[in-house]
Amino acid sequence: MKTLMVQGTTSDAGKSTLVAGICRVLYRRGVKVAPFKPQNMALNSAVTIDGGEIGRAQAVQAQACNLSPHTDFNPVLLKPNSDTGCQVIIHGKVAGNMEATGYHEYKKTAMRAVLASYQRLSTQYDYLVVEGAGSPAEINLRANDIANMGFAEAVDCPVILIADIDRGGVFAHIVGTLALLSESERKRVIGFVINRFRGDIGLLQSGLDWLEKETGKPVLGVLPYLHNLHIEAEDAVPKTPSPLEGEGWDGDENSVDEVHQTYLHPSPPPEMGRRLKVIAPVLPHISNHTDFDALRLHPNVDFKFVKLGETIPPADLIILPGSKNVRGDLQHLREHGWDQALARHLRYGGKVLGICGGFQMLGKYIHDPHGIEGEAGSNDGFGYLDMQTTLEKEKQLKQITAKLTFANATVTGYEIHMGKSTGAALNQSALIIDGEPEGAISADNQIAGTYVHGLFDHAESCAAWLAWAGLNETHVFDYEVLKESELNRLADCVEQHLDWAKLGAYLPATT
Repeated sequence: MKTLMVQGTTSDAGKSTLVAGICRVLYRRGVKVAPFKPQNMALNSAVTIDGGEIGRAQAVQAQACNLSPHTDFNPVLLKPNSDTGCQVIIHGKVAGNMEATGYHEYKKTAMRAVLASYQRLSTQYDYLVVEGAGSPAEINLRANDIANMGFAEAVDCPVILIADIDRGGVFAHIVGTLALLSESERKRVIGFVINRFRGDIGLLQSGLDWLEKETGKPVLGVLPYLHNLHIEAEDAVPKTPSPLEGEGWDGDENSVDEVHQTYLHPSPPPEMGRRLKVIAPVLPHISNHTDFDALRLHPNVDFKFVKLGETIPPADLIILPGSKNVRGDLQHLREHGWDQALARHLRYGGKVLGICGGFQMLGKYIHDPHGIEGEAGSNDGFGYLDMQTTLEKEKQLKQITAKLTFANATVTGYEIHMGKSTGAALNQSALIIDGEPEGAISADNQIAGTYVHGLFDHAESCAAWLAWAGLNETHVFDYEVLKESELNRLADCVEQHLDWAKLGAYLPATT
């Protein structure tokens, strides 16, 4: 069994994208390869073929390997639901909510789950490319580590250390990280990759020479800054830095703002026609914001995330996104005037769509009798749909294929939620899944809601929803084709700029 692990000097150094790139290169070379991340912290998740839940990045990496997502690719997933706590998911299923101190004690149990998944994968694949979490040099997180060097030591695998030069201080990041590792951990670092370099590589060469002399380890590659590269984001909590960083959690967190800037597409040519204005609030616990990637990239859509506290701009469509703390985020929306903005928007004929937690907010009440997402209790919803939601202990996880009720279009997506909604509003559904109604559309056709994620990922469904929102002529845009082309673009870059001769001893023979 061959295994290679990628760890980073910081969060968002490029671990996820490098793993995806290496996976696609090896797949194209005929290697039976799979991704693996022992522990992930993310609110962007994916439903797996075996009915569980993993981090979105591992689903993307699975796609790079031409595989369906599986829970063994990410056996431990942490989903923040407060400033100090997380929902802990083991092998795709909820194990419970834990504070940082409680999870620290739970790590030994989590490690057994990690090693069980690793052993299963080792019998099915020729090669694993493993992604670490955050940084291996967090001194307060070293005990019982399962995300970085603790895992690498347990399975005895080599490690690549990646650092982001665009942030500045790249040499200090690398040398400082090595200095904080133990002797055995330093020995398993086989070299460095410098990510997001812009400019003349000749001006960097003296630094690379110094780094190799100082550390005695090779630079395995310098990856250029790939402008407008679209790889689905790993994380969703829009806080920089996350309040959970350094509080007993190993995780990678980046902000929606950073993600949005990466994904901006150029304005369409005039012949493309009008652009539908779509906005979505950045909730404190926003989840699965990858729902909006296709809209951000669509040439007929002017999409904008609006941070709480910012002026709420006029729009054709307001989308309320998913949330890991629906009642809490609902309160934040009210505190920042979104209840008034929604009322004004609807009064002037605008459309509103709620997805998952956003759908729940559109109802009359949200009940959390078991304290699933915080303190037990109930809250009034916005009251636009005649329904109420009760959060249940069992999470609903399933991949779905559905038909829209208002258009001749198919939706392929997934459900991932703890709530069950009931009420008269559901009698006029938005979708039909296996002959059963799902979601709701208001009698005046202004408001819709659904538990289904991925509404815009496929061209047919995306066009239907945009037409519902008022855009009748759209450019044909196939997001799935774009994702594949971007993975190949990334792999081309990784293949060109990594030193495969130096990596050869750690890679499988290829066909």
